Amino acid sequence: NARYGFRWIKPSHEGRETIGGVGQLGALKIILTILFIIICIALVVLVLMQEGKSAGLGAISGAAETYWGKNKGRSMEGLLVKLTKILAALFMILAVILNLNVF
Repeated sequence: NARYGFRWIKPSHEGRETIGGVGQLGALKIILTILFIIICIALVVLVLMQEGKSAGLGAISGAAETYWGKNKGRSMEGLLVKLTKILAALFMILAVILNLNVF
């Protein structure tokens, strides 16, 4: 370390630069892993916030059921469903990327 001094960015043995002793690809893997964990926790919370199909808005009878059926995309339940689909897709994509072992 005396050869490099106290610089934060220093060349590694392979000629690539490292940041704090971790390669740039290693830092990217750490960031993606942290993002993956955050998505996992958010996905669990979103799934637990949703109501079951039988206990959901379908239990309301009459005109209210048709109203909610038409406007489901604008309701909170519709928003939860959309967010769950987006996070599930991100979860699968990040799982594949992290398993490629290119880092």
